[in-house]
Amino acid sequence: MASLRALECLVAIADTGSITQAARLLHSSQPAVSHQLATLERETRTVLVRRDRRGVTLTPAGRAAVADARRAVTAAADAIRAARAAGEAAGGTLRLACAQSLCVPLVAPVIRGWHRSHPEVTVTLRESAELAELTGWLDSGEVDLVLVPAPVPDRLAAAAVTVAEEEIVLTAPIGHHLADRPAVRLADLDGAPLVHFAPDNGLGLWLDRALAEAGVRPEPVMRTSVTTAAPQLAAAGLGVAVSPVSAVSPGFPGVVRSFSPRWVRQLVALRPTTSDPLTDRFVEDLRAHGVGVPEDVRAQLAGNTEPSE
Repeated sequence: MASLRALECLVAIADTGSITQAARLLHSSQPAVSHQLATLERETRTVLVRRDRRGVTLTPAGRAAVADARRAVTAAADAIRAARAAGEAAGGTLRLACAQSLCVPLVAPVIRGWHRSHPEVTVTLRESAELAELTGWLDSGEVDLVLVPAPVPDRLAAAAVTVAEEEIVLTAPIGHHLADRPAVRLADLDGAPLVHFAPDNGLGLWLDRALAEAGVRPEPVMRTSVTTAAPQLAAAGLGVAVSPVSAVSPGFPGVVRSFSPRWVRQLVALRPTTSDPLTDRFVEDLRAHGVGVPEDVRAQLAGNTEPSE
């Protein structure tokens, strides 16, 4: 297959009409350009240029080849520019995937900022509630970065970097007996009516394991697949809910309480072992932004205010 350098030499000869001038244009030597041309002619098995006292001209075969050679040289230059732009976060495509519960509180604000600060970068986003599906997209090369709650499978531990931590909180209706406490213990949930998560929401299995390890057995009264629905159902009086604080919406009509000791989960980015500047910069922006918590919810957790009836 013809080398890119040989095609560059053919284009330069066509543009200058001289091997000597082509060598100057390419910052090369005349023998080097002649060698590349001879190599190209051997590969094409035909003469590409004619030499005479006035210089060189393309043969019909040379004219046939130079158009595609010019496109190949241009495409190579475009590839270099695109790669350089992606490395400088000034172009390219960043393919993201995240757990559904993290899209709004963690990922969306950073994407919004990138649309302003890096308008030449195209950011795509896929969501799933299944860790296996998310990691499968990474394994197959379909995405560049995956955002999930820890823990992750051991085989991906080396690819994980913590980008934020998120508090796990209790939500309950106003007037609930746990609302009188500044913080609650996991043990307080033993036997309590619990708005739980459906099996298709990964939080369900995660919460079951955490409660089992603590020896706590609440009584599930309803299950939901939607993470943000659990606090709302609890506030409606169906029971209590345990969820990431990001699931609690602004203007929440119930009570939000921290656990004692404080309960947090790590949020991690998974990426291929070979990193690149575009994903590295997005990870740093995730770290800088953290998880957004509505001001009224933050105030409740700080004990500065109570929800109104």
